[in-house]
Amino acid sequence: MSSEPTGAEAQRRPEGSCALVTGASRGIGAAIAIALAADGWPVAVNYNSSAEGAAATVAAIEAAGGRALAIQGDVADPAVPAQLIEAVHNQLGPLAVLVNNAGVRADGLALSLSDEDWQRVLDANLGSTYRLTRGALREMIRARFGRVVNIASVIGPRANAGQANYAASKAAVIAFTKTAAVEVARRGVTVNAVAPGLIATDMTQEIPSTLSERVPAQRPGRPEEVAAAVAFLASERASYITATTLYVDGGLSA
Repeated sequence: MSSEPTGAEAQRRPEGSCALVTGASRGIGAAIAIALAADGWPVAVNYNSSAEGAAATVAAIEAAGGRALAIQGDVADPAVPAQLIEAVHNQLGPLAVLVNNAGVRADGLALSLSDEDWQRVLDANLGSTYRLTRGALREMIRARFGRVVNIASVIGPRANAGQANYAASKAAVIAFTKTAAVEVARRGVTVNAVAPGLIATDMTQEIPSTLSERVPAQRPGRPEEVAAAVAFLASERASYITATTLYVDGGLSA
């Protein structure tokens, strides 16, 4: 008779496991790391250039009684994702939750986008999501528990002039999420996406304030509102939710 865990048993959080949030030195990523820590996860706070921001995220988590560790790495570099996962495992514990949040923008009309700006956005937003997920799934499948949450965008499925590269990367993240989820669903691993709309962060400061008038809620969202959705999808309570995209956009995608 097989001794593999099944059903509710397979969906228990593995003892000593942890979470990794990429791009967690500020904004949505920092809010997600803090929310996961509040849920009891030790959190690896990944950052690329802002060591000060990552330290602030770690300090906020520790001040609330949680455990966190800042780990530097540019996830757009194809060599970094595997190194990052190994570092998390060695320094914090088995990886049970992966949040692919790191991303960049390089806006411009499609007819004038450079090859460099096109590739840079796809490498950061899509390539890192694929490589990190690929590396994390192996450990999650062995544990028969895993949560992958990919941060997409409302811009993925709808047009927004001047963001062809960003929209393409985020639409692809949603498609990748669905396919990966189907492949691992029977192993106790879920893969979902969260698609924020207009969220008040450093990344959206240069977006015209008139855009909020197009949001049915008539306001920008807060990073904490995105983080709450991610924390739920990372929890045991969301064990039957997979291959879905949760929009946190004040109705913008309606």
